Amino acid sequence: MKQFAVIGLGRFGSSVARTLESLGHQVMGIDRDHARVNQMRHELTHVVEADCTDEEQIRALGLRNFDAVIMAVGGDLQESTLITLLLKEAGVPRVVAKASSDLHGKLLEKIGADQVIYPERDMGVRVAHHILTGVALDSIELSPGYRVVEVPASPAMFGRSLRDLNLRARFRLNVMAIRRGEDVLVNPGSDDVIYEGDILVVAGDPTSLSRLQELEESPAGG
Repeated sequence: MKQFAVIGLGRFGSSVARTLESLGHQVMGIDRDHARVNQMRHELTHVVEADCTDEEQIRALGLRNFDAVIMAVGGDLQESTLITLLLKEAGVPRVVAKASSDLHGKLLEKIGADQVIYPERDMGVRVAHHILTGVALDSIELSPGYRVVEVPASPAMFGRSLRDLNLRARFRLNVMAIRRGEDVLVNPGSDDVIYEGDILVVAGDPTSLSRLQELEESPAGG
Protein backbone atom coordinates (compact mmCIF):
# COMPACT_ATOMS: atom_id res chain seq x y z
CA MET A 1 0.00 0.00 0.00
CA LYS A 2 1.31 3.43 -0.95
CA GLN A 3 0.42 6.93 0.18
CA PHE A 4 -0.60 9.55 -2.35
CA ALA A 5 -1.81 13.12 -2.09
CA VAL A 6 -3.88 14.81 -4.77
CA ILE A 7 -3.93 18.62 -4.83
CA GLY A 8 -6.96 19.97 -6.65
CA LEU A 9 -10.20 18.01 -6.41
CA GLY A 10 -11.81 19.14 -9.63
CA ARG A 11 -13.06 16.64 -12.18
CA PHE A 12 -9.59 15.29 -13.05
CA GLY A 13 -8.11 15.35 -9.56
CA SER A 14 -11.10 13.71 -7.91
CA SER A 15 -11.09 10.97 -10.56
CA VAL A 16 -7.40 10.23 -9.95
CA ALA A 17 -7.93 10.25 -6.19
CA ARG A 18 -10.90 7.88 -6.33
CA THR A 19 -9.04 5.50 -8.62
CA LEU A 20 -5.96 5.35 -6.40
CA GLU A 21 -8.19 4.78 -3.36
CA SER A 22 -10.10 2.00 -5.14
CA LEU A 23 -6.79 0.28 -5.91
CA GLY A 24 -6.12 -0.06 -2.19
CA HIS A 25 -3.83 2.92 -1.57
CA GLN A 26 -4.16 5.67 1.03
CA VAL A 27 -5.07 8.99 -0.54
CA MET A 28 -5.15 12.48 0.91
CA GLY A 29 -7.28 14.87 -1.12
CA ILE A 30 -6.46 18.57 -0.82
CA ASP A 31 -8.39 21.58 -2.07
CA ARG A 32 -9.06 25.09 -0.85
CA ASP A 33 -12.68 24.90 -1.98
CA HIS A 34 -14.85 23.87 0.98
CA ALA A 35 -17.59 22.35 -1.19
CA ARG A 36 -15.14 20.08 -3.03
CA VAL A 37 -13.52 18.99 0.22
CA ASN A 38 -16.88 18.21 1.77
CA GLN A 39 -17.99 16.26 -1.31
CA MET A 40 -14.93 13.97 -1.18
CA ARG A 41 -14.81 13.59 2.60
CA HIS A 42 -16.29 10.09 2.66
CA GLU A 43 -14.55 8.81 -0.47
CA LEU A 44 -10.87 9.17 0.46
CA THR A 45 -8.66 8.17 3.38
CA HIS A 46 -8.27 11.82 4.36
CA VAL A 47 -9.43 15.14 2.91
CA VAL A 48 -8.01 18.51 3.85
CA GLU A 49 -9.07 22.06 3.10
CA ALA A 50 -5.84 23.96 2.47
CA ASP A 51 -4.24 26.55 0.20
CA CYS A 52 -1.20 24.90 -1.33
CA THR A 53 0.18 28.17 -2.66
CA ASP A 54 1.07 28.81 0.99
CA GLU A 55 4.46 27.35 1.85
CA GLU A 56 3.63 26.94 5.53
CA GLN A 57 0.44 25.00 4.79
CA ILE A 58 2.28 22.65 2.44
CA ARG A 59 4.92 21.91 5.06
CA ALA A 60 2.27 21.39 7.74
CA LEU A 61 0.64 18.69 5.62
CA GLY A 62 3.79 16.53 5.76
CA LEU A 63 3.70 15.81 2.04
CA ARG A 64 7.39 14.90 1.93
CA ASN A 65 6.40 11.59 3.58
CA PHE A 66 4.10 10.56 0.71
CA ASP A 67 5.17 8.28 -2.14
CA ALA A 68 3.93 10.83 -4.66
CA VAL A 69 1.89 14.00 -4.87
CA ILE A 70 -0.33 14.66 -7.88
CA MET A 71 -0.66 18.38 -8.63
CA ALA A 72 -4.03 18.40 -10.39
CA VAL A 73 -4.74 22.13 -10.26
CA GLY A 74 -5.79 23.34 -13.70
CA GLY A 75 -6.37 26.60 -15.47
CA ASP A 76 -4.17 28.99 -13.51
CA LEU A 77 -0.60 28.60 -14.79
CA GLN A 78 0.90 30.75 -12.05
CA GLU A 79 -0.87 28.83 -9.27
CA SER A 80 0.03 25.37 -10.58
CA THR A 81 3.65 26.41 -11.16
CA LEU A 82 3.98 27.84 -7.64
CA ILE A 83 2.48 24.73 -6.06
CA THR A 84 4.84 22.46 -7.99
CA LEU A 85 7.84 24.54 -6.94
CA LEU A 86 6.79 24.55 -3.28
CA LEU A 87 6.23 20.78 -3.32
CA LYS A 88 9.77 20.14 -4.52
CA GLU A 89 11.21 22.64 -2.05
CA ALA A 90 9.31 20.85 0.72
CA GLY A 91 11.12 17.63 -0.18
CA VAL A 92 8.31 15.72 -1.89
CA PRO A 93 10.09 12.75 -3.56
CA ARG A 94 7.83 12.52 -6.61
CA VAL A 95 5.63 15.25 -8.03
CA VAL A 96 3.28 14.43 -10.91
CA ALA A 97 1.99 17.70 -12.36
CA LYS A 98 -0.93 18.37 -14.67
CA ALA A 99 -0.18 20.68 -17.60
CA SER A 100 -2.58 22.44 -19.92
CA SER A 101 -0.13 23.01 -22.79
CA ASP A 102 3.34 22.06 -24.00
CA LEU A 103 4.75 25.38 -22.79
CA HIS A 104 3.13 24.87 -19.39
CA GLY A 105 4.60 21.38 -19.25
CA LYS A 106 8.12 22.61 -20.07
CA LEU A 107 7.87 25.17 -17.30
CA LEU A 108 6.73 22.54 -14.79
CA GLU A 109 9.64 20.29 -15.77
CA LYS A 110 12.17 23.11 -15.38
CA ILE A 111 11.05 23.82 -11.82
CA GLY A 112 11.34 20.18 -10.82
CA ALA A 113 8.19 18.20 -11.70
CA ASP A 114 9.19 14.55 -11.91
CA GLN A 115 6.43 13.73 -14.39
CA VAL A 116 4.16 15.98 -16.42
CA ILE A 117 0.81 14.74 -17.68
CA TYR A 118 -1.54 16.24 -20.26
CA PRO A 119 -5.03 14.86 -19.50
CA GLU A 120 -6.94 16.92 -22.08
CA ARG A 121 -4.46 16.26 -24.88
CA ASP A 122 -4.12 12.56 -24.11
CA MET A 123 -7.88 12.10 -23.95
CA GLY A 124 -8.18 13.88 -27.30
CA VAL A 125 -5.67 11.49 -28.84
CA ARG A 126 -7.57 8.48 -27.50
CA VAL A 127 -10.92 9.78 -28.71
CA ALA A 128 -9.51 10.54 -32.17
CA HIS A 129 -7.98 7.07 -32.33
CA HIS A 130 -11.32 5.54 -31.40
CA ILE A 131 -13.12 7.59 -34.08
CA LEU A 132 -10.62 6.57 -36.76
CA THR A 133 -10.42 2.87 -35.94
CA GLY A 134 -13.89 2.32 -34.52
CA VAL A 135 -12.53 -0.42 -32.29
CA ALA A 136 -10.36 0.76 -29.42
CA LEU A 137 -11.91 0.90 -25.97
CA ASP A 138 -8.69 1.72 -24.15
CA SER A 139 -5.07 1.98 -25.22
CA ILE A 140 -1.51 2.30 -23.98
CA GLU A 141 1.34 3.65 -26.08
CA LEU A 142 4.36 1.43 -25.43
CA SER A 143 6.58 3.33 -27.84
CA PRO A 144 6.06 5.78 -30.72
CA GLY A 145 4.02 3.94 -33.34
CA TYR A 146 3.29 0.87 -31.21
CA ARG A 147 0.23 0.52 -29.00
CA VAL A 148 -1.61 -2.01 -26.90
CA VAL A 149 -5.38 -1.61 -27.23
CA GLU A 150 -8.53 -3.28 -25.99
CA VAL A 151 -10.74 -4.33 -28.88
CA PRO A 152 -14.29 -5.65 -28.52
CA ALA A 153 -14.72 -8.87 -30.49
CA SER A 154 -16.80 -8.22 -33.60
CA PRO A 155 -19.48 -10.60 -34.92
CA ALA A 156 -17.04 -11.68 -37.63
CA MET A 157 -14.82 -13.17 -34.88
CA PHE A 158 -17.49 -15.07 -32.93
CA GLY A 159 -16.94 -18.81 -32.78
CA ARG A 160 -13.59 -18.69 -34.53
CA SER A 161 -10.15 -19.56 -33.23
CA LEU A 162 -7.14 -17.28 -33.29
CA ARG A 163 -5.59 -19.64 -35.83
CA ASP A 164 -8.62 -19.18 -38.08
CA LEU A 165 -8.58 -15.39 -37.68
CA ASN A 166 -4.84 -15.33 -38.41
CA LEU A 167 -4.46 -11.75 -37.14
CA ARG A 168 -0.66 -11.85 -37.01
CA ALA A 169 -0.26 -12.75 -40.67
CA ARG A 170 -3.19 -10.69 -41.99
CA PHE A 171 -2.78 -7.52 -39.94
CA ARG A 172 0.59 -7.79 -38.14
CA LEU A 173 -1.22 -7.84 -34.81
CA ASN A 174 -0.47 -9.89 -31.71
CA VAL A 175 -3.26 -10.95 -29.34
CA MET A 176 -1.73 -10.65 -25.87
CA ALA A 177 -4.82 -11.56 -23.84
CA ILE A 178 -8.57 -12.17 -24.00
CA ARG A 179 -10.80 -10.59 -21.36
CA ARG A 180 -13.99 -12.59 -20.81
CA GLY A 181 -16.15 -11.14 -18.09
CA GLU A 182 -14.13 -11.20 -14.88
CA ASP A 183 -11.58 -13.64 -16.31
CA VAL A 184 -8.48 -12.82 -18.34
CA LEU A 185 -6.77 -15.40 -20.54
CA VAL A 186 -3.15 -14.28 -20.84
CA ASN A 187 -1.07 -15.30 -23.87
CA PRO A 188 -3.90 -17.25 -25.57
CA GLY A 189 -3.04 -20.09 -27.90
CA SER A 190 -3.95 -20.47 -31.55
CA ASP A 191 -6.78 -22.91 -30.72
CA ASP A 192 -8.53 -20.51 -28.34
CA VAL A 193 -11.94 -19.48 -29.65
CA ILE A 194 -13.42 -15.98 -29.57
CA TYR A 195 -16.94 -15.59 -28.17
CA GLU A 196 -19.50 -12.81 -28.14
CA GLY A 197 -18.65 -10.29 -25.41
CA ASP A 198 -14.92 -11.04 -25.44
CA ILE A 199 -12.43 -8.17 -25.31
CA LEU A 200 -9.12 -8.73 -27.10
CA VAL A 201 -5.93 -7.08 -25.85
CA VAL A 202 -4.04 -6.50 -29.09
CA ALA A 203 -0.60 -5.02 -29.82
CA GLY A 204 0.42 -3.37 -33.08
CA ASP A 205 0.92 -0.10 -34.92
CA PRO A 206 -2.02 2.28 -35.52
CA THR A 207 -2.31 1.39 -39.21
CA SER A 208 -2.48 -2.32 -38.48
CA LEU A 209 -4.99 -1.74 -35.68
CA SER A 210 -7.27 0.26 -37.97
CA ARG A 211 -7.30 -2.63 -40.47
CA LEU A 212 -9.26 -4.77 -38.01
CA GLN A 213 -12.35 -3.23 -39.59
CA GLU A 214 -11.64 -5.42 -42.61
CA LEU A 215 -12.86 -8.41 -40.60
CA GLU A 216 -16.36 -7.00 -41.00
CA GLU A 217 -15.97 -6.99 -44.74
CA SER A 218 -14.13 -10.16 -45.61
CA PRO A 219 -14.05 -13.80 -44.52
CA ALA A 220 -11.07 -15.13 -42.59
CA GLY A 221 -8.32 -16.82 -44.36
CA GLY A 222 -4.66 -16.74 -45.04
